[in-house]
Amino acid sequence: MSFSIYRASVPVFLHAFHALHLIIEKAEASAQTRNIDLAVFFNARLAPDMLPFSAQVQIASDTAKAAGARLAGVDIPSWPDDEKTFDDLKARIAKTVAFLEGLDEAKFAGAEDRKVTQKVRGNEVEFSGADYLMKRQIPNFFFHITTAYDILRHNGVDIGKRDYLAL
Repeated sequence: MSFSIYRASVPVFLHAFHALHLIIEKAEASAQTRNIDLAVFFNARLAPDMLPFSAQVQIASDTAKAAGARLAGVDIPSWPDDEKTFDDLKARIAKTVAFLEGLDEAKFAGAEDRKVTQKVRGNEVEFSGADYLMKRQIPNFFFHITTAYDILRHNGVDIGKRDYLAL
């Protein structure tokens, strides 16, 4: 099988969301066992100037759906960041997964060379589709997935590398 920008994006995002969903379920079980209000994990941060767990999940969702949409040449769905519970976050993950699964792989043909323009810190930046995916979206996506994992691990949720990799 030759390289395709679809295979380098959508299945990668889907696998990471599967892992994140399982990690969230472990966090819920941990909170129940340890008698901790889930709001503690939902609002937890690694540092005072970092966004909380909930925002990490929201941004991972936004990053994946934007990448999939731009590379497939379809409109990016816009969803409010109004999740208030872990069930809401799991629903957002499910909605993101459904969107990504609904993208037609054929629409990604030639996307590696398609020009993609994105605002980055208020400035319009133009990328080739390949550079957009590999230098911007995938690193940004995994930054937020990893930070979400780290927040839960830091708060004592019994998760490890196998959970992160969904092995």
